[in-house]
Amino acid sequence: MKFFHLSDLHIGVKLYNRDLSEDQRYVFERIAEFARAEQPDAIIIAGDIYDKAVPAAESVELFDGFVNALTQAAPEAEIMMISGNHDSAPRINVFRQVLRSRRIHMIGLPPERPDERIERVTLTDAYGPVTFYLLPFVKPGMVRAITGADENGNLLSYDKAVRALLAREEVDTSSRNVLVSHQFYLPAGKPAEEVKRTDTEVVTVGNIDQVGADALDPFDYAALGHIHTPMQVGRDTVRYCGTPLAVSVSEAGQEKGIVCVEMGAKGTVNTRVLPLIPLRQVRKVEGSLPEVLEQASDDYITVVLTDTVDRDAADMQDRLRAAFPRLLEVRRAAGPGVTYQPAAAADIPDLNVFDQCLAFLGDLPEEDQALLADIINTVKEEQA
Repeated sequence: MKFFHLSDLHIGVKLYNRDLSEDQRYVFERIAEFARAEQPDAIIIAGDIYDKAVPAAESVELFDGFVNALTQAAPEAEIMMISGNHDSAPRINVFRQVLRSRRIHMIGLPPERPDERIERVTLTDAYGPVTFYLLPFVKPGMVRAITGADENGNLLSYDKAVRALLAREEVDTSSRNVLVSHQFYLPAGKPAEEVKRTDTEVVTVGNIDQVGADALDPFDYAALGHIHTPMQVGRDTVRYCGTPLAVSVSEAGQEKGIVCVEMGAKGTVNTRVLPLIPLRQVRKVEGSLPEVLEQASDDYITVVLTDTVDRDAADMQDRLRAAFPRLLEVRRAAGPGVTYQPAAAADIPDLNVFDQCLAFLGDLPEEDQALLADIINTVKEEQA
């Protein structure tokens, strides 16, 4: 059984107000080419199809073209997609039953009632069945009717809610199973702060959305979405594939790709990465102004200047824009000086809202800090 593992397409995302649709279309064409060459049995997209809950018409058109290209390139493949925290779950869930008959599984909503279960797709090869469990992004409030509340009547934590959903599936571990999920999973004993996060990810205050990766033990492979940096979570068969295209400056230099998974008999899982070379890279260029100008490029560039002398800001930016048509920002490496940002400051995410609020409000009792954290997390989730 061979399948592709993709996630976090973030169709419609802007990089410092720059439209990436041409770059996304290019990388989607490369994915379709790999599908044509490899002929996978399934193609998985583990959430965050769109960057916004209400995508623009152009984003929907781009996604439609991508799915159409995949179905033409690999007509026998089952295409499985779930919603992520950036998606609108009800919108992704539209036509769910109709699309299933066309080998397209778009699952926007997790089970919400006691009579519902996680969506399953079972494929068969020479070694028997492989069952794919498709679990969209879960907030504890979405599944309260199934998981219940704690002893104080409060919502369960993300960890307990996800574990409860998985436990009730009674996964048959004697056969092969794959979970597709969009959550923040952590290996046992690893602090959340050690996981490399990027500028465009929604980071909750206190990392309340973390789920222990041991919850994934019943599955032979876990195709995860949510973290934009490709990484393993404890073992090689529990993986975040990362974004197929860098969508933030903090992803500069990352090697992107499709995780191609091949499952043999029970217990045999091999993975390899099919490299996705973008139309344009996201890069940082550092040096003095003359050194930087010598590296003219059509890539998306953040310039870090090491000059120790003051320069005319307007002239400097004109020269940099001429050398780098897709210039994102200009920074000073160290010392006093202005940081020049052609992009709007509002587009640069602030990851320290909680600390800033505490600094402004002064000492708060623990219960008030908890309330503040809950408010900030709610706003971040709504903005996503």
